[in-house]
Amino acid sequence: MNNTSKRAYSLYVLAAAFAAGIVILIAQMAVNGGEWAANRANKHIYSRGQIAAAGVIVDSKGVVLAETAKGKRVYNKDKTVRMATLHTVGDTAGSISTGIHAAYRKELSGYSLWNGIYRLKEYGRGSDIHLTIDAKACAAAYKALGNYMGTVGVYNYTTGRILCVASKPAYDINNKPDDILTNTEKYEGVYLNRLLSGVYTPGSVFKTVTALCAIDNIPDINTRSFTCAGKATIGGGKVVCNGVHGKVNFEKALNKSCNIAFGQLAVELGKEKLMVTAESLGFNQSMKIDDIRTAGGIFDLAAANDLDLAWAGIGQYSTLVNPLQILTMMGTIANGGRRVSPYMVEKIVSPSGIVTNRGSINAKSLIEINTESAERLKALLRSDVVNSYGDSRFRNLQMCGKTGTAELKDGQTPHAWFAGFSLRADMPLAVVVVVENGGSGNKVAIPVANKVMQALVP
Repeated sequence: MNNTSKRAYSLYVLAAAFAAGIVILIAQMAVNGGEWAANRANKHIYSRGQIAAAGVIVDSKGVVLAETAKGKRVYNKDKTVRMATLHTVGDTAGSISTGIHAAYRKELSGYSLWNGIYRLKEYGRGSDIHLTIDAKACAAAYKALGNYMGTVGVYNYTTGRILCVASKPAYDINNKPDDILTNTEKYEGVYLNRLLSGVYTPGSVFKTVTALCAIDNIPDINTRSFTCAGKATIGGGKVVCNGVHGKVNFEKALNKSCNIAFGQLAVELGKEKLMVTAESLGFNQSMKIDDIRTAGGIFDLAAANDLDLAWAGIGQYSTLVNPLQILTMMGTIANGGRRVSPYMVEKIVSPSGIVTNRGSINAKSLIEINTESAERLKALLRSDVVNSYGDSRFRNLQMCGKTGTAELKDGQTPHAWFAGFSLRADMPLAVVVVVENGGSGNKVAIPVANKVMQALVP
């Protein structure tokens, strides 16, 4: 009887272990099945390590960016479009990890939890992915960057739809250069989507953050005046300005991008308030764009003294920002303080024509800033364009914005920035431009921003 009980107990243990194993296997299949099916060893999907049997990738107007023909992946016929959309579409080998080919390989393969890749065998391809980007605008942005490295992004700040992504350097997917790994000067960071994954010193674009903090925390900020003699001693060290501005009020200080005024404001506001404002605008936070995670940037004042704090308020110090963070910050201000999360995948359509996924505003990620403060800052950014940069440089766009000339170490030419948004009711778009080592944001980044925005005029 004793032996029988022990054997029965052993069988129960084995049965329980078997059942647990089945549960674990099912759970693993649910979580990882798509990744397993889309593994490059799967010859049903890949040929010589390149994805072949996959769905079509199209832009917002139905322009084909990538498709499978006769077992081979083919791309848009226009070379400029291919290069401009390279980092969004991605490569079939997966070198561009944020590209659609890599981030959505299981959807492109047609994998489903219930049917595996059966549909792939039935239809000969996977699901189609419809993007929000406009290939024409991406090409305009790519050409506008000229010979510079950098990035351009545009999104609709009321819907979250990303209309333009351009990143340089790039290459023609139909003719990959032999020296792409050795010619670092020409192809530095070529696999990096700089809009999503790049981080940069922001320079004076960050004065937008300091300005918002001042609006929120200094009641008489509009009647304040500042005296700029071209340099000032703050916290026992020297802050140098980009000019000698004399006596200026708050609006003129932003128009002229006065380092002295904004350095003094940052010290007056203090670390805590500046951090609260920056984080309310999304700094130090990585975003999830569809299934793609962005870089988070760094804004840390923990070890900053007053001199450091002054430089941080100007957009220097140790601050690093992701361009998409700056883009959504501008969108938040334009949208009256309501932040709408950007997205790039409009919908995913199965081979049988069923929409299996549809892009939309992620309500959980909406961030609010004070509406009155946002409206006051919007007026200041409009004043920047009208009174400093020139409204004629953004013909019929009713633009608001801020430039930046981000100083770098070792005597490198500064990065040129422009970030802003249109007030046109039929064109609620925000734009960000980073021109690496481009010098002046006013001279170099503004023309790039204008060209891409003009390409999106209805």
